[in-house]
Amino acid sequence: MGASLEIGNLAGIPVKLHWSFLLVIPLFAWIIGSQIELTVELIAILFGVPIDLTLIVANFNPYILGTVVALGLFVGVFIHEMAHSLIAKAKGIKIHSITLLILGGVSQMEETMPDPKVELPMALAGPLTSLAVGVICGVLVYVFEAVVPDPAVAGVLIFVFGYLGLLNVLLFGFNLLPAFPMDGGRVLRAWLARRMPLSRATRIAADVGKAFAVLFGIIGFLLLNPILIIIAFFIYIGANQEATYLRYNILLQDVTVADAMNSPVITVEPTMPLSQVIAMMYETKHLGFPVVERGSLVGIIALADVHKVSPIDREAMQVQDVMTRNPTTLPPSAPLLDALRVMSGRDIGRIPVVAGDTLVGIVTRTDVLRVMELREET
Repeated sequence: MGASLEIGNLAGIPVKLHWSFLLVIPLFAWIIGSQIELTVELIAILFGVPIDLTLIVANFNPYILGTVVALGLFVGVFIHEMAHSLIAKAKGIKIHSITLLILGGVSQMEETMPDPKVELPMALAGPLTSLAVGVICGVLVYVFEAVVPDPAVAGVLIFVFGYLGLLNVLLFGFNLLPAFPMDGGRVLRAWLARRMPLSRATRIAADVGKAFAVLFGIIGFLLLNPILIIIAFFIYIGANQEATYLRYNILLQDVTVADAMNSPVITVEPTMPLSQVIAMMYETKHLGFPVVERGSLVGIIALADVHKVSPIDREAMQVQDVMTRNPTTLPPSAPLLDALRVMSGRDIGRIPVVAGDTLVGIVTRTDVLRVMELREET
């Protein structure tokens, strides 16, 4: 995930911090600190214990405690994501990283066709871990109330752990809502997939997620709550992406790059004038060509590369002046889904296909979409 800093490695899994995390901690600290007396009252009622306010409200302590609770919440989120990752790793799924960001955390895993037998325990692991953390924090509230002799110090500990217990239980309940991309959406899909095809189960779970997103959005607008509106937006986008991702997986299953590539491929030389390449693009309706020198692939030139140069300068330039060197390549036997992932991840429109050291074809986004359309018809 872009704009992330790796802060450590746990159980062989890189842990990263997204820049948005640095924004949300001060915001959460301010929100918690500015409402601290109301929150103390709520926690005292929920746990049925008295809370001494002496240290809690003194000086800047409300905002210091707000920071502590905010950091503690994200520790809980990290433990939640770690539980997902450890179960996935035990099931043979490769974990690329865990990233903490503004709305919580995300585990970046190897993209594979969802298996309900794997997805169900993996999806449940996170919420159940959050529930366990919440229960432990709740138990500590009563421990501190019983063993800490100073009421003011006990009040601080009861507030922090009571708040974290409440937040982690809420995290447990919220994540079990049957809405993609939350864990409850995956639990719902895994349960449905035992009774119907995976594609239909995903479509139903995604539709339920979109319905929740619309509901959250309406409530957010009515209550003028920007947090709910942001959550609604991410749920809707996540549900749509999940359905689209599975559609790609199903339609491109068992299809190789060789099945979709164009061959033989039109190539250009590094010394070809840029104006001639533009004329070839108009003539062939192709927006990019591999660049070959003495039989070896040395680069690729696309319309986007040409656009980086002003029309006046193009007249004096050659292909080698603007081409992309050392382009990404794929073998003919590579899954076509890999080609789509590379093109989407690197924002490129075409990939040369190389067998050994020989250029044998080129595959474009249009080729991938054409294969999908044909397979949908059949």
